[in-house]
Formats: sequence, C-alpha cells, structure tokens
Amino acid sequence: MGARTKARRRAIDLLFEAESRGLNAGELARERAESPVTPAPLNDYTISAVQGVVAHWGDIDDALTTYSQGWSLDRMPDVDRAILRLGAWEILFNDEVPDGVAVSEAVALATELSTDESPKFVNGLLARIVEVKPTLV
Repeated sequence: MGARTKARRRAIDLLFEAESRGLNAGELARERAESPVTPAPLNDYTISAVQGVVAHWGDIDDALTTYSQGWSLDRMPDVDRAILRLGAWEILFNDEVPDGVAVSEAVALATELSTDESPKFVNGLLARIVEVKPTLV
C-alpha cells in the first residue's frame, strides 16, 4: 500500500470518527497531529485532506446529495459518506490528484471497508461528479 493510499485511509478513519463522535474533523486531525495516538504520526496529506474536506464540507455534501439519485446522505453507510467526501474533495478541489485516481482509490477503500454494494455505488456517484465537474467548480 502506497503512502498516499495509507494517508487516504487515515483521513477516512478521522472523518468517520469525527462524525461518529460529533466532533469537527479538522480539529480532530489537528489534535492527532499534535498528540498522535498511534506510533506513526499523521501524514501531511492526511491532515490536508481532512482540512480540505472540512473547508468545502457544504459544497461537497451538496454535490453528493444532488447526484446520489434517491440516496440522502443520512441513508448512506457512515463509512461510505466519509469515502465519498474525501473522493469528492480530491475530484473538485485538489488539482494534484487526477480524477480517475481519486475515483479508483475511493472504490478500493469502499471495497476494503464497506458493504458489497458500496464499491459500485461509490464508483457511480464519483464518476457522475467527475462528469459534471466543469459545472461545479
């Protein structure tokens, strides 16, 4: 597993934990960077990804809600929401990650962390966001 993939996985963990505990994900990432709870400190990309998602939370959730075709954010599994938010941030707001890589990484994370149906759902929703990206940014 590459460093960027590990950083994404840790970002998903932080986004998931923060939402589950009712915390601000950006503040949680900052706290974990200052006082790590694991032997390995947070990767810079993990921190910037979580902070990027938090900075664009409303726009990301609007895009996910608009293009999810009948699935409200509340109805999605929590881990899928975290994966989709990170993937959407990489597609819409992070120019250093190609759109195809963002989708592929999100699908791989959904395969590893979520339900059997999640990879297809994540792929379809993020592919649609890639398709309409010029109208969103």
